[in-house]
Amino acid sequence: MTSDVKGGAILRPDEQLDILLNGRQIIQDKKRFMFGIDAVLLSDFASSSIKKNDKVIDLGTGTGIIPLLLETLSPAQDFTALEIQADSADMARHTMEANGLSNKIQVVEGDLKNVSSIFAKHSFNVVICNPPYMNDSHGRQNATEPKNIARHEICCNLEDVIKTADYLLAPHGRFFMIHRPYRLPEIFALLVKYKLEPKLMQLVIPSKGKEPNLVMIEARKNAKPRLKIAEQFAVYGEDGEYSDYVKAVYERQKDSAQNKN
Repeated sequence: MTSDVKGGAILRPDEQLDILLNGRQIIQDKKRFMFGIDAVLLSDFASSSIKKNDKVIDLGTGTGIIPLLLETLSPAQDFTALEIQADSADMARHTMEANGLSNKIQVVEGDLKNVSSIFAKHSFNVVICNPPYMNDSHGRQNATEPKNIARHEICCNLEDVIKTADYLLAPHGRFFMIHRPYRLPEIFALLVKYKLEPKLMQLVIPSKGKEPNLVMIEARKNAKPRLKIAEQFAVYGEDGEYSDYVKAVYERQKDSAQNKN
């Protein structure tokens, strides 16, 4: 079952242990779905709004990247990571054990569509989600393949995610999500349907002159209508390297570990 032990984490044959910029360790599997920059950007986007006493839940956590980043980026002390895929949830638990964070970040295996059987209503102040973006079969080969589950709306769709956020959030709680801009009309319609008022939106472009390919949104439960548009930023500069904005995001990760300690 195991092939290696590093930093206190027991690794299976296909798993690897990576060190994040904030000093935390994460177990991943290249054959499954490894985290990308969207999780990093979303964590940074949400972190400044999270307070010390907030209870935070990440829906579809994968191997736990967003709670791992928010644990140092924000002052919150209580995180829950919900994941439907058993192997990913298991890796996330081992990740938290390797970092000594099992008491701070609880990994729960479960389906967000059945969240009412797992958590009490209105039991979180912050819900965050990096959901599957694709609602068609483009590029999908096997509905049970972990990468396809992470990328395509197989186990849940956009309405499932937003409906779940509504159920979990306490009054005036905050919902943070990253998605594709072409689905913004659907996103806004569903947020309003479930009384999650869009309060902040930020578009992300791959590089200068390109159309936005990501959008980050903060919505608040039962809030008054008023949407602020943050200045968009590029992921890559003209030199092909990360832009100054993204470099600052990663710098905040490094600084967050020092500030936490």
